[in-house]
Amino acid sequence: MRIDSITLTHLRMPLASAFETSFGRITHREGILITLRSEGLIGYGECVADRDPGYSYETTGTAWHILKEFIAPRLLSADVIDAFDFQKRVSDVRGHHFAKAGVEMAIWDLLGKRSGKSLQQLLGGTRRRVEVGVSVGLQTSPERLVQQVAEYVNQGYRRVKIKIKPGRDVADTMAVRKAFPSLSLQVDANSAYTLQSSATLKPLDELDLLLIEQPLHEDDIWDHRKLQAEFKTAICLDESIVTPRHARYAIEIGACRIINIKPGRLGGLSQAVAVHDLCRSNGMPVWCGGMLETGVGRAANLALASLPGFVLPGDISASNRYYLRDITFEQFVLNPDSTIDVPAGPGLGVTVDPEALAAFTLAEMRLKRA
Repeated sequence: MRIDSITLTHLRMPLASAFETSFGRITHREGILITLRSEGLIGYGECVADRDPGYSYETTGTAWHILKEFIAPRLLSADVIDAFDFQKRVSDVRGHHFAKAGVEMAIWDLLGKRSGKSLQQLLGGTRRRVEVGVSVGLQTSPERLVQQVAEYVNQGYRRVKIKIKPGRDVADTMAVRKAFPSLSLQVDANSAYTLQSSATLKPLDELDLLLIEQPLHEDDIWDHRKLQAEFKTAICLDESIVTPRHARYAIEIGACRIINIKPGRLGGLSQAVAVHDLCRSNGMPVWCGGMLETGVGRAANLALASLPGFVLPGDISASNRYYLRDITFEQFVLNPDSTIDVPAGPGLGVTVDPEALAAFTLAEMRLKRA
């Protein structure tokens, strides 16, 4: 497959409401849309790096550099066969998974459009709808948190994840559990605790949670093993699982009972499928996490989450949860049963709205084949 040009578009989009986690509060989300043109077809991918290095060391600035200087030249100098061929070509670029994943997503989009198949078909997905939940950021008080959760429950979400951090954990979670005794509830610490300070989370063990996500350091697997042994609630790893190899480590030593799969964090959909397959063969439940994606990345996540091993609701909320205006014409809506339909069109199954794209563009660069 000949790649004729690569366009990088640096976006800054206002969120429908501020979103706060243990590493900060944001009102806008940045990202990079990657557009590949190949023999009359256009493929879109989304690099989910944000402006600040909170969740990851990768930022829009580092991703722009890696995409321009190291990844684009490899695609514009020789034909690419598929996503797996692409992974081989960039294997000498250490890390920078967000950048790689964005390009790989665009390659999958091209492959689907070329073959007339949806991304779901290409990946081996089996469900037309996937069960989803909503992620709720830190609020000003437990009372405000309960109000916010109530709004989403009233919208039809049956699974809620709340963000926690030291000093804003047990009381917040207890307040939500008291207000919603039967709600599928989970918490996400985003690496805010140490093995020592995590002892304060022990009361969460009595609240019938689905899971406690990434309580310890973002690069840790070993101490999570120790922590899981102390909790009856499942520990879920997110930031720590950056390759299929890390997933194997976590499974083999019992560092967790659930894994959150994010294509961006892993370096691409191909790597996400590999983790899915590994976990499924070992009886490890998985779910699809979110990175405040636009409709481009949201479409990819829905296709991925339709694979059979995704047995827990994903953080793939409706489009209006995060954006009043998205960059795709297609808007994803929540069904009454707390599911969202998987796109069925060729490739990602979405089209980019050029007017919306222009409204949110900070910078753009087009690189052409020589």
